[in-house]
Amino acid sequence: MVNKILFWSGFGLAVRFWQLGIEMRPFFSQPWAYPIYGCLGASFGYWLQGVEGNQMRYLRESRDILLEKRRRRAEREAAAAGQTAEAAH
Repeated sequence: MVNKILFWSGFGLAVRFWQLGIEMRPFFSQPWAYPIYGCLGASFGYWLQGVEGNQMRYLRESRDILLEKRRRRAEREAAAAGQTAEAAH
């Protein structure tokens, strides 16, 4: 979790440096802006981590539901095959 937050925090700072480079302004003329851009990037990373967690939880639940349905179907088919084998004797 922390690695994504740190990545997006660094990305926010990189965007600030890129912006200043495009504008051809000195990088450290307004040092108060760097923590703001870093916090914006970190908050985006935190939000993105929550989205990913929700998606993974949904995928796990869907997988478990599908596996349960397959197990029940296999049991029904096995029971039906056992009944037909008994009827053949």
